[in-house]
Amino acid sequence: MADQEEEDLRMALRMSMQHEPPEPKRSKPRENVGPAGLPEESPEVKNRKLQRELMAAAAEKRMMAGKNAAAVAAAGSVLKVEKSVVGAKEEKSGGAGVGGQKCADDCTGKNVKLGKEVLNVEKSVLGGKLEKSGGAGARGQKCVDDCKGKNVKLGKELSLADANMLFSMVFGVEVTKDILAQWSNQGIRFSPDPETSMGLVQHEGGPCGVLAAIQAFVLKYLLFVPEELGKVEPNMPQNLGSRRLSKSECVTSDNLASFTEDRKSSALVGSMCEILFLCGSNKRAVVATLSILDSNIEGSEDCLKDDIITKALEGLSIESGSALQKVLRINTYTSQAIAFKRLKVMISAFRSRMGAMLFLISALLSRGLDSVQADRDDPGQSLVTAPFGHASQEIVNLLLCGQAVANVFDGRMDLGGGLFVKGISTIVEVGFLTLLESLNFCKVGQYLKCPKWPIWVVGSESHYTVLFALDTTVQDENELEGRETQIRRAFDAQDQSGGGGFISVEGFRQVVRETSINLPAEKLDHLCSTGFIVWSEFWQALLDLDKSLGGLKDSTGLMGKKVFDLYHFNGIAKSVLNGSLANPERETPMQRPRLTKLRVSVPPRWTPEEFMADVALSSGSGGNDPCGKDTVIEVAKPEPSQHAPLVDCIRTRWPRAVCNWVGDPPSIV
Repeated sequence: MADQEEEDLRMALRMSMQHEPPEPKRSKPRENVGPAGLPEESPEVKNRKLQRELMAAAAEKRMMAGKNAAAVAAAGSVLKVEKSVVGAKEEKSGGAGVGGQKCADDCTGKNVKLGKEVLNVEKSVLGGKLEKSGGAGARGQKCVDDCKGKNVKLGKELSLADANMLFSMVFGVEVTKDILAQWSNQGIRFSPDPETSMGLVQHEGGPCGVLAAIQAFVLKYLLFVPEELGKVEPNMPQNLGSRRLSKSECVTSDNLASFTEDRKSSALVGSMCEILFLCGSNKRAVVATLSILDSNIEGSEDCLKDDIITKALEGLSIESGSALQKVLRINTYTSQAIAFKRLKVMISAFRSRMGAMLFLISALLSRGLDSVQADRDDPGQSLVTAPFGHASQEIVNLLLCGQAVANVFDGRMDLGGGLFVKGISTIVEVGFLTLLESLNFCKVGQYLKCPKWPIWVVGSESHYTVLFALDTTVQDENELEGRETQIRRAFDAQDQSGGGGFISVEGFRQVVRETSINLPAEKLDHLCSTGFIVWSEFWQALLDLDKSLGGLKDSTGLMGKKVFDLYHFNGIAKSVLNGSLANPERETPMQRPRLTKLRVSVPPRWTPEEFMADVALSSGSGGNDPCGKDTVIEVAKPEPSQHAPLVDCIRTRWPRAVCNWVGDPPSIV
């Protein structure tokens, strides 16, 4: 019935569009003829003609409405936009702000109406054209093109106030051109040298803290994350990090030059993505780029992207917050998979000379500028330190643990009067060691010393490098080592001396209760007689106390010897001599980072003879290490040891370690 009605309407429409109305079928010849020989229309004919016109008008209106609805539906299908481009609900803050979200809503059909509010579909729809009413045709077409990917932009602008705050937070109010040059001329690139191709190369001083932190995560991906997991699930390593790999799953070859370019690129993108989400409390990541790097690079071949970006950056200088605001663009992502894809597309921008600065800005914005300032003990100081432009500890901690705290101890320290200083609040994926601890300037907590993976950023007075192992078992503790860690952590939690290695009597009694130590009454009174307890005295008491009473006295007096390999990577490119292939006798200079393999031997600990010898030595020299552990001398060294400042850093993690290597000593500067 409906089909018949539609056919009748179509016939009425055709009839109404003819120049002369067709005559109705007649069984009799026409009788009444009007003037000029034309037949005079009867009332019946006039009535039928009027009905045909009304039916034709109704049919035309109905057909037009149907075609309009079909056109809008087709347009909604064409304009369907995935969340990875427009952002949809979970990416509202990316793209082009409110306008970008409205565009997304228009394209996904949220604001599509048949009235004048959004779209005025005219007869041109029948010709396949879609226009937006109200004189906004160009804007409507731009929205369509954006949704199709033609006009994909690099993100939204920061407000001038946020840009000024960001610039002053990083560089301060009086930054030198030299420091700006250091941070504006350092890309995130792998070394071209085959032997160190797994490492990021550094040409400028200053951004080493950023590069070393990224390098540590890159090594985690290369060494401990199966390649197929890294490609399929960018956030899988966080789940993988909750368990220990078996020895069979660890890297069995020390050929660190064997990784393919695709593997290294995937590890780099995965590392950047993980760090940014870590800064964003695993809820979001902000990716910063520059407006002058237009979207044309997205369709370019990889080999051409670097050249396009290099040319685009010629003459660019960012010397103020207003200059930064003009060129900086940001996108915010709540999906790790989408952020991973975006970073992979834009990796050439991070390889450019602005890469290190862009990544630092991305991390700060992922954390949130207000949150960064709240993390810090002294928000008035710049994050890039003067006068040499080095990355501060706050930058390194932000990239390693997601918070821009200034300290490396565990938890927070009560200074009295309601004042606290903040340290590391949770276990981390990759850790941190520093030469400053061996010099008694700070105390690194167990969270950073014992990370999930055997990889550490190593700090000196002026540089950051990376130390790592290929086997996770280097961090395994035996029974007594685990007991020591437990007691030491409880003691440190009560230490309000800023790393001095002593606690109050009340704090000491709390440690004894928490760790189930049953000290004899006379020993307890002796330790508390001075009003404070020093770690070294407490430690000696534990060595004399039997294990059954919560102490560390072992009838064998031995802990077992540990021997393992560590690798040290220094990304600073150094000129070294290398034999020419054409003339082996001719040495030619070559710029390359430095990679050193160390054999580490940790002798048995806590034999009574060694301990007493160490006590006598420490009493004469007055020197203690920052953790309160006395540096024990070797009674019988199994092999000659070599020394370098890096060894002092290693001994903060493995006391009394003996290190050996081949060739030049490892450098941490």
